[in-house]
Amino acid sequence: MKKILSIIIAGLVCMPGSSCKNSFLDLAPVSNSNASNFYKTKADFDLAVSAAYATLYVFFAPQSAVSFFSEQMSDNATIYNINGIQADKKAFKDFNVNSSNTQVYLFWQQCYRSLYNVNIVLDKIEGADLDEAYKDQVRAEMRFLRGMYYFYMTQMWGDLPLVTKDITAAESYGILRSPKAEVYNQVISDLQFAAGKLPLAPAVTAAGHASKGAAQALLGKVYLTQGNKTAAAQALQEVVSSNQYMLLPQYASLWVVTNKNTKESVFEIQYKGGSTGVPLSDFYNEYTPYENFSFTLYAGGMNMVTDDLYNEFESNDPRRDLSIAPGYTNKTGTFIPIKYPRKWTDSLAPIVTINGNAREASSNNFMVLRYADVLLMLTEATGDAAYLNQVRARAGLPLYGMPGYPAAQYPSLDLAIEHERRVELAIEFQRGFDLRRTNRAVTVLSAKGKPVTPDKLLLPIPEIVRQQNSAITQNTGY
Repeated sequence: MKKILSIIIAGLVCMPGSSCKNSFLDLAPVSNSNASNFYKTKADFDLAVSAAYATLYVFFAPQSAVSFFSEQMSDNATIYNINGIQADKKAFKDFNVNSSNTQVYLFWQQCYRSLYNVNIVLDKIEGADLDEAYKDQVRAEMRFLRGMYYFYMTQMWGDLPLVTKDITAAESYGILRSPKAEVYNQVISDLQFAAGKLPLAPAVTAAGHASKGAAQALLGKVYLTQGNKTAAAQALQEVVSSNQYMLLPQYASLWVVTNKNTKESVFEIQYKGGSTGVPLSDFYNEYTPYENFSFTLYAGGMNMVTDDLYNEFESNDPRRDLSIAPGYTNKTGTFIPIKYPRKWTDSLAPIVTINGNAREASSNNFMVLRYADVLLMLTEATGDAAYLNQVRARAGLPLYGMPGYPAAQYPSLDLAIEHERRVELAIEFQRGFDLRRTNRAVTVLSAKGKPVTPDKLLLPIPEIVRQQNSAITQNTGY
C-alpha cells in the first residue's frame, strides 16, 4: 500500500526528459505489480486522497506556473537573479515566453500529473465496495481539486486537453484540445458537485481538506471570470451567509507562522516544516533576495517586489510594511534596496540539511482562498462597496465614498476594487488573473512598459507536446 502511494507521489517530481515521460500528457506511472491489490479499502483511499492533496505542493509552489503567471506576468514582481535557467524564468516578466521554454513544459507536466493523481482516485472509487457516504466525500474532494486545477490551467493556456478519467498513455494521444467553454463547463460541474456534498468548515476532519465554503468561493470566482456576475454573487453570498468565516481583527495576524487555518482562511495548503521528510514551506526561502546570505541560508530570488506595487499602497496603509520589506542589510553592512515579500517570513525556522545543503525548514501555510478575497469579489459582482469597505476598515483606512478616500487616484468603484485587491492580496497569486478577468491587462501593463499584446496573455503549448502529437494546436502568436 505504501509502495503504491510513494509511486503516486514520485510521479509529481519527474523532470523533463526523465523516464516517466509516456505521452504528451506525461502521465504519472502508478501501475505496478501491487496495483491490483490497492484501491480497495478505506485505508487505501485515505492514502490515495492524501496523495492527491499532495499535488497542491506542486501546483501552488513558490515557483509554480500559477506564481509566474500571476505575479511575474503582471506589474507586481520581478526577478534579478534566480536559480535554474535564468533566461527561461526571466522571460515571463518580459512577456517573452516561447514554446521551447523549459519552464512552460515543466509547468504543463506538473499540472497534468496533478490531474492524473486526482482522476485515478475518482476512477477507482466507483468500483470500491465502500460506504456510499464515504465515496461521495471522496468524489467531492477530488472534484474540488480537479475543478480548481482546470480553472487555473484554462486561464493560463486557454483550450486544453480535457481528461476526466484514468487513461493510458496510448489513449492520451487521441485527446486534443477542448474549447475553453467546455473546460469551464467541467469546472462548474465539478465545483457544483463539490459544493453540494462537502461539509461546512467546522465539520472538515482533516486540516487542509476542502469544505463547502471553499467550493462555493471558488465557484464564485469562476463565474466572475466568465462575466456571470449574478451567479458569482449568489455563490459568494452563500459563503458570507454561512457565518463560517470572518476577517481577522488584525491584518498582521494572518502572517504569524503559527496562525494556521484561521476563521479568515477558506482554503489553505498545509505545511509542517521542522525536519526532513515532511512538507517544508519554501515561500520564505524562495521569496528572499538571491544570495543575500545575511538572514537566510538559501534564497531563491523569486517574486522580488516592484517599486510599482510598493507605491500602490497608500502612505498610511499598514499592510505595506507587513507585506513588503524595503530591502536588506548584507554581511558587510550595506543596505541593498531590493524589495521582497514579507508575508511568509519565518525567522525562527529550524535548520535542516537537504542534499548536503543547510537551509531553513519553514512551516508557513499558503492560503489559496481567504475571506477578504471573497468580500472583494462580492463588491466586484454586486457593485456594493460595503464589502470592500469591510476590508479597508480592518486596515484602518478611509472608506470608499467617504472623506479621506483617495478618489482622485481611484475615481470609480472598478478602479477602487482593482487597487484594493492589489494591496490586500499582494503576491498571493491574484494580480495577473485579476487583470485578465477584468480585461485590463494590456491597458495597465503596456502603460508601464511591459511588451504585452492580447496574444501574450496566454502561455504557449509546449513544443515538445506538439512534437509528440502534431494534431495539438498552438495558441495564436506562438
